Amino acid sequence: MRFRFQSSAWKPSEPNILRGILLMCVTAIIMFPLLNATVKFLVTDFNVWQIVWVRSIAHFGVMAIFFMPKMGPIGLFRTAHPIYQGLRSVFQLLAMLLYFSALEKISLPTVTAIGFTAPLMVVAFSVPILGEHVGFRRWGAVIIGFIGALIIIRPGSDLTDWAVFYVLAGAFCYAVYQALTRKVSEKDAPGITAIYTVLLALIVSSIFAPFDLNMPMNLEHWLAFIGLGLFGAIGHFFLIKAYSLAEASIISPFDYGQLIGAAIIGYMVWGDFPDLWTWIGAGILILSGIYITRYEGINKKDLK
Repeated sequence: MRFRFQSSAWKPSEPNILRGILLMCVTAIIMFPLLNATVKFLVTDFNVWQIVWVRSIAHFGVMAIFFMPKMGPIGLFRTAHPIYQGLRSVFQLLAMLLYFSALEKISLPTVTAIGFTAPLMVVAFSVPILGEHVGFRRWGAVIIGFIGALIIIRPGSDLTDWAVFYVLAGAFCYAVYQALTRKVSEKDAPGITAIYTVLLALIVSSIFAPFDLNMPMNLEHWLAFIGLGLFGAIGHFFLIKAYSLAEASIISPFDYGQLIGAAIIGYMVWGDFPDLWTWIGAGILILSGIYITRYEGINKKDLK
């Protein structure tokens, strides 16, 4: 189905669950782990606001270059959901600040594993925000998934308390962001939603970042800052597109694939590898997602 790049005329994509799942997997397994690894590399030398600022500039720039020739400068901001888009931007900014702060203290695979609570929360938020029907099977999978999360965040672990709280709070914000993404995809073209994703982050970080600004010191830093925008822009566009193709409560469990990319990158770069209990907890979360998809997604008549 061809997009019309103006919110007033745009029609949502026809349901295509398999394509939505594929886009979510690319985002989760490749783009977001690369984005988080880049942040973890930079956060030791640069403050969080500067990282958010550069990431937002690059993300905004890439999306503007890609969509503005087709939509025009006015059409790019013409949304049918200004309130929802504003709320999305707020929760995305909060999620970034919380996750980026946590990455300074916790390993990449562990942050990713704890962040798996976000897809579970999306299933819950899909009821009041989206009006989707969630059956007993999916509610049961959510409960089992949270048990897996408790195994990861187990008493006696060496995780820093405040950093764990940051991850959980970030997961909450990210879950609301995902649910609202599905909501705005009903009438807004993906290009519009991609621009609004970082609009508030760009504005707010432009205010705070200059107060403690450090120039990149080497080529690795420059490449990392460039990667922030590319990985974030591509990842979030795929995420937005995925939510326009399938229900949030169906495709969100595939966000668990982030652990694969995070474990590989974390081990290769920092020598961090999830311990046995983390794998067990993550395994329970992943099985919960597979259960949800198997019984609530694949058997849908609109599967293509």
